[in-house]
Amino acid sequence: MRRLRIAITQMHKRKAIYPGSFDPITNGHLDVLQRAAGVFDELVVAVARDNNKQSLFSVDERVEMIREVVDLSHVTVVAFDGLLVDFAAQQNAVALVRGLRAVSDFEFEFQLALMNRKLSPTLETVFLMPREELTYISSRIVKEIARLGGNIDLFVPPNVARALRERLHT
Repeated sequence: MRRLRIAITQMHKRKAIYPGSFDPITNGHLDVLQRAAGVFDELVVAVARDNNKQSLFSVDERVEMIREVVDLSHVTVVAFDGLLVDFAAQQNAVALVRGLRAVSDFEFEFQLALMNRKLSPTLETVFLMPREELTYISSRIVKEIARLGGNIDLFVPPNVARALRERLHT
């Protein structure tokens, strides 16, 4: 048991990366971010520039929206491109944080975690789940609700709701 306590203590004194497209950031993302910020001494929210998705917001807009709602001294928000494991190495990170909403997320996230481990054997992946009432929220669904004129105030921070309404003219 002594070794486990030492390993957990050492892990707590390290930096983690919370990567994603965050197009846009949701309350579910923010819940995972807050959980991760409580586990690691430093957390970098890494917004993917090239995410193979048709983004509604530019990377700079996504970074700014996140910065507006995150007020934690040990959390930074930056854009990145290229391989995530290379970015993590540049940041001297020891872990990647990934959110899991449902069992359906697990298979894809598990494959990513194994590939990242193959590319960088010392980089750990930590899975965190948002509060139960946030598990059904996804950026894709929030954008669809906003496109159709629905109320998104329960799913995203106020600045994001405003940005979505402006962008989608709803």
